[in-house]
Amino acid sequence: MDLNLKSFDAKLLMGASSELAPRRTGHSATISSGVRFSSSIVISSRRGSTIVGSAGWEEMATTAPRSYFFDMRDVSRSVFKKSDEVLVACDDEYGGVVVDPDLLPANQDVFASLLHSSLSHWKLKGKKGIWLKLPLERSQLVPIAVQEGFEYHHAEPGYVMLTYWIPQRPSMLPANASHHVGVGGFVVNENNEILVVQEKFCTPSFSGVWKIPTGFIHEAEEIYSGAVREVKEETGIDTAFVEVMAFRHAHNLAFQKSDLFFVCMLEPLSSQISIDDDEIQAARWMPLEDYLAQPLINGDIMFKKILDICIARLGKRYCGLTAHQVVSTFDDRQSCLYYNVVDIQNGNDNCIGH
Repeated sequence: MDLNLKSFDAKLLMGASSELAPRRTGHSATISSGVRFSSSIVISSRRGSTIVGSAGWEEMATTAPRSYFFDMRDVSRSVFKKSDEVLVACDDEYGGVVVDPDLLPANQDVFASLLHSSLSHWKLKGKKGIWLKLPLERSQLVPIAVQEGFEYHHAEPGYVMLTYWIPQRPSMLPANASHHVGVGGFVVNENNEILVVQEKFCTPSFSGVWKIPTGFIHEAEEIYSGAVREVKEETGIDTAFVEVMAFRHAHNLAFQKSDLFFVCMLEPLSSQISIDDDEIQAARWMPLEDYLAQPLINGDIMFKKILDICIARLGKRYCGLTAHQVVSTFDDRQSCLYYNVVDIQNGNDNCIGH
């Protein structure tokens, strides 16, 4: 009796029991009783045992591994023997494993058993890092994974990512994102006035201080577009990106994360201010000299330096970084590369960007 599950017909088993006819469901076979399996199937007949299917449905096996067995001579006495199963996963390019979050079992006992046997399997295979993404609807599985030795990596609104490092040496898995990225918009109009705001929520030392509009960029947002958006949201002023003037790198700030803050020069395209009442107390166009005269600004080395740089750019004595869209063959993706362009051929040291 030589059958192949690629073209397996349930009618072939009708003489025995239609309830035992396997049917294809994705990457596994299913007996109508609800048992799922992904290893080989062996049908025993009077002429011997024949393997009729294997994991992935790619080819017939040549030997009979530990698997599911049923005896067609007496279906009522069928005995099913289940082999060690593992969670559905794929290999990553670094010798690790990424578990498929869409095929996780909801039952905690089933998950605990599969996770334990999966770790044993991956260890034997010499795998390294294991990535386990548990969606919000599978949050009941988190304690089980932690008990097996998984560690938190990061969390998003819809899931938590856990990792497990198998080799007996320090983990080589990349850490969670380490930086916040902020932007500030330096906007000066034709009257030599700078656009400034007072924030509603700030530390007492900053109360009443006029500052440039600032904020965090969104996920997958460019630095230049984030600066334009923040200025628009806080003040209602439309702007066009000119250049990145400077950036600051600081550490151990909010939630002990590092911080990158980019100061961008923007050209105003409108003048009528309309503030964001949720975040901003007030906004105005302020003469540059008045802005600099504020004690907190004039007495701070960093603020003073940023202002000096921006004023030098207005006088064409400084060249910032403009945004250029490029595609690298390294990853075949479009990226934004920031660099300055100087008119050297004509003997001019000024920027020829925006």
